[in-house]
Amino acid sequence: MNPPGELKLRLLTLAVTLSASILFIALLARVLPDAAAAILLDIDRGSWPFTVQNALWIAFFIGLGEVFIRWRAGLIEESQFGREYLPVDDETVLRPGEDMTPIYQKVRSSRYRQVCFVPRLIERLVLNFNLSRSVDQTNALLNSSLELFLHELDLRYNIIRYITWLIPSLGFIGTVVGIMLALNFAGDRANVESPELLYEVTRRLGVAFSTTLLALVMAAVLVFLQNLVQGREERTLNRAGQYCLDHLINRLYAR
Repeated sequence: MNPPGELKLRLLTLAVTLSASILFIALLARVLPDAAAAILLDIDRGSWPFTVQNALWIAFFIGLGEVFIRWRAGLIEESQFGREYLPVDDETVLRPGEDMTPIYQKVRSSRYRQVCFVPRLIERLVLNFNLSRSVDQTNALLNSSLELFLHELDLRYNIIRYITWLIPSLGFIGTVVGIMLALNFAGDRANVESPELLYEVTRRLGVAFSTTLLALVMAAVLVFLQNLVQGREERTLNRAGQYCLDHLINRLYAR
């Protein structure tokens, strides 16, 4: 399930990342030496600023925006543990009915009850226990819910995984296009007698291969950040399961 206003947040993040990438490209074009600008931006190409390198930078910044959205969602998930949905003392016993009512009301009053793992788990478990009055069935529901949430969490990273696949693909496309243009330049009869032929061909090939290198570095950075943020969210999910097990499942009592 998506946090409240996630669509608005995604659109805002997309607008910010697109603007930031364009400003970053313009800044690099102004401050970098000619050789570096040719490698990182392909600034000498006649179609500039519509180059593969610039497309790589835009995709990279969009990927950073997606990582930020997941990082923010992880912060919201971690904040749920401080809301004290469940009693934390060691002597409380929870029976179906009146003991569950305050817990259920506190969860229902949370704005994140349909979003975050902790309130969703608690609401689901409380309702099941009140109806079934079975500790074993409630515990089985906890296990199956954690498996579903883990799959749901994995699906939230589909866009980031696609971007980390797209960036190397764009890099390889840029390399192939660069090699093709360099060979076309070398095969042009007007350039055969030019003393600059070898220099121009090697320079263009160098820019072409640097496109793949730039793409691989970008993808490596995004994959590293993705693993950090996803690992944090998965640890939060495990903590949510442990929290419900210690402070809810282990305290249930039914005659």
